[in-house]
Amino acid sequence: MPWPLRWVLCALLLGFSAALAVWAFEFGKDIAGLDRNAQQELEQLRREVRMLRTDLSEAQSVANTSDSLLIAERSAQAQLMMQIRQLQTDNEVLRSDLGFFERLIPGSGNDTLSIRGLQAERLSETQLKWQVLMIQASKNAPDFKGALEVTFTGTLAGKPWSLRQAPAPQSVIIKGYLRMEGVVDVPAQVVVENVTAKILQGTSVRSMQSFNL
Repeated sequence: MPWPLRWVLCALLLGFSAALAVWAFEFGKDIAGLDRNAQQELEQLRREVRMLRTDLSEAQSVANTSDSLLIAERSAQAQLMMQIRQLQTDNEVLRSDLGFFERLIPGSGNDTLSIRGLQAERLSETQLKWQVLMIQASKNAPDFKGALEVTFTGTLAGKPWSLRQAPAPQSVIIKGYLRMEGVVDVPAQVVVENVTAKILQGTSVRSMQSFNL
C-alpha cells in the first residue's frame, strides 16, 4: 500500500479512536451518575438557602414585634405609675376630708347648733392653719345666720398672747353644715397653746369649742 494511503488510514483510525474514547468517557460519567448527583446537591443547597432566608425573615419579624411590645409595655407601666401617684394623692385628700366630715354625724343632746370639728396645725414658724366644722343636729332646721370667731392664745417672750383670725367675727350662714378654714400669720417666737372657736348670734355665744395644740 502506498505511504500516502497508509497515513490517511492511520489518521482515520486515530480519529475514530479519539471519538470512541470521548464517547466512552461521557457514557461512563453518565453511568456513574456524577452529573445527576451534582444537580441534586445543587437543588438541595438552593432549598436550604430558601429555608434559611425564610427563617431569617421570621426571626426579624419576631424581633420587631418584641421591640414593639416592649415599647408598649414601658409606656403602659409609666402611665400606671402616674395613676398610682394620683391615687395616692387623692387618697390623702379623702382621708383628710373623711376625718373632718365624720364629725357631721349628729351627737347626743338637744343642741341644734354646735361645733363638731376644730383643728389647727402649724405650717411654719410664722403661719398657723385652722379648720372648723359647724353643723345643725336637728333635721329640717332653718338656716342659721350668725358669726364665727376663732381665737388663738399662748405666750410670747414669757407673756400672755392672743390673736383673732380676723379683726371682727366672720358672718356665716349654716345650711345643715358649714366648713371653714384659713391661715393666720403669727410671730416666730410665739408659743400657741390653744385655739377657741365660737358661733355668735348677736352678742350671745351659741356654741364654743377649744383645741389644745
